[in-house]
Amino acid sequence: MRNRFLMPNLIFVFFILSNIGIIHVMGESAMQSVKGKKAVMIIASNNFRDEELLKPREVLEKHGVAVTVASSSLKESTGMLGAKITPDILFSTINVADYDAVIFVGGSGASEYWDNPTAHKIANDANNAKKIVGAICIAPVTLAKAGLLKNKQATTYSSTINDIKSTGAKYTGADVERDGNIITASGPAAAQQFGEAIVKALGQ
Repeated sequence: MRNRFLMPNLIFVFFILSNIGIIHVMGESAMQSVKGKKAVMIIASNNFRDEELLKPREVLEKHGVAVTVASSSLKESTGMLGAKITPDILFSTINVADYDAVIFVGGSGASEYWDNPTAHKIANDANNAKKIVGAICIAPVTLAKAGLLKNKQATTYSSTINDIKSTGAKYTGADVERDGNIITASGPAAAQQFGEAIVKALGQ
């Protein structure tokens, strides 16, 4: 009698363990697929939004993505909440071919790139090369003004909704929105999810 009940229980345990193993293998596979890839994160020379740089960078680096921080100045930049970052390179020297993802970080200072021809060229070069192009908070306005969001589903910070809609973007109001290779996010609260969406896109 005991064996009759023991066998189904053993089968059930084996099934659970097998599925855990499968999930584990799938997780490792996803990590291996992005390991060694490269991303450049573009921050303002001052007043970038701390979480929008730090959280996505942490997520990316956790999965083996090498992150370079670029800005319009090589001087130390201070975030809106006090984080201090010394950029690795000038954003004007970015060679899109060197990266798998180009990410524009938000914060009040990010408006310096809205009408910047070099920023527009970087965004367009990345998009044309089918790289992942990301922007969070008010930074999607840079993509919008570069012409990348026309007829694309996108999101942005509440104060800049009209800025992207006026260029033809289809504002969705989502925390994170992906349309093809373009990923946008609404603000600091979505920073973690933004990073995870970029990792997922890099792995596909």
